[in-house]
Amino acid sequence: MSSSTLLRPGIDDGIDTGIDIVLSAPVNLRDLGGIPVGDGSVRPGVAIRADDLSTITADAAAELVENGLAAVIDLRTPLEVSLTGRGPLAGHAVAYHHLPLMASVADGMPKEVPSFTPEAMGQMYLAMVERAAPQLVTALGIIAFAPGSTAFHCAAGRDRTGVLAALLLLILGADDEDIVADYASTGPNMPAILERTRPVMGAMMARLGIDFNGASAASLTEQPMHPSMRVLLAGLRERHGDPLAPLRAAGLGDDTVARLRSRALGA
Repeated sequence: MSSSTLLRPGIDDGIDTGIDIVLSAPVNLRDLGGIPVGDGSVRPGVAIRADDLSTITADAAAELVENGLAAVIDLRTPLEVSLTGRGPLAGHAVAYHHLPLMASVADGMPKEVPSFTPEAMGQMYLAMVERAAPQLVTALGIIAFAPGSTAFHCAAGRDRTGVLAALLLLILGADDEDIVADYASTGPNMPAILERTRPVMGAMMARLGIDFNGASAASLTEQPMHPSMRVLLAGLRERHGDPLAPLRAAGLGDDTVARLRSRALGA
């Protein structure tokens, strides 16, 4: 998964954005398989979390498909998707589901100077679960019933992707500490993530009037990640009692929960 070529939007997806995007291997992709749940662990090959899959190389796309990829859940905003389309995976027989968890990246940022403190990020995640519960329920249903592996991604594979991963692990019965550990595993990858996503995120942030090369982006590599997930998990319990209550209210049913546990745990 190491080769690189240029993707010119308009050739691959019929989208003309006026920017060149360097295709590269994902730097924050991991299977949720092996995460402890009760006396067992999550099965490999069910759910894969990733950074942007629209800008991966053709070789990386082919490898994912060869390893059983059946569906992709794209959690990015419409603007992000307009910049890259689906990329090389569009050439494979893989189901594609666009389920944006935010209408705009700006929706998840403070109205003043963007802040990426752990507390602010955790509060953003909490609002995301409450506002985008229907999309999250749909995503969980896709994972439950896909005929192979499902990969879900945003841009960095950190925030929106981390929220969906956390909710899936909650449903499967993982402990909070293991959910936090999976989320925080992205931390060491942040420098590579920022470098990989810079062409697209830089163009998008410029449209929003934000300097992607400034202190706001740098803070993502300097602050600990685990407090953000603790804020989300604690906030869900404080506000709703059952942390899955927003999803249940949005239609998460016992059949989907049972199917997820059967697929991922053999329960």
